[in-house]
Amino acid sequence: MAIVHGCLCLYFYICFRLVLTKNLEIMEEEIQYTATYDSNGRSLEGSRNYKFHLPSRIPVRDFWSVILYDKQTHQMIQTGQSWPSVHRQSKNLIMNEDGSIDIYFGSKAPAGLESNWIQTIPGKNWSLVLRLYDPLEPWFEKSWRPGEIDEVI
Repeated sequence: MAIVHGCLCLYFYICFRLVLTKNLEIMEEEIQYTATYDSNGRSLEGSRNYKFHLPSRIPVRDFWSVILYDKQTHQMIQTGQSWPSVHRQSKNLIMNEDGSIDIYFGSKAPAGLESNWIQTIPGKNWSLVLRLYDPLEPWFEKSWRPGEIDEVI
């Protein structure tokens, strides 16, 4: 994230995996958001607890996932979890009443929210990647955007 005109912005980039449609139009197959800072502009750090809000109706035809990477090695973060990710097909994923999803990060899972939690390592900085596979129109129209990463105290 960066501060632009007084606002925190989530950096993102588009992967260049493109496909041609039947009408020979090019469309993005995968979009990736990458974040390394919280909503206060501080580096994401493993001893702190965070919440990342995904509004309802995540605009994908195929699949979405949130995965954490070690900021130093750029490899998936190595914790006691077999896969440092929450995704569309996660078992027992908890959705809010409005269909939105909150994902939590920290060294310990918040009580009752273990299936929406990704473990972090105290003392280690990390980054988050949100992948949207086969994104739909609300993404391109910018009517859907993920929330900021907020520290939870």
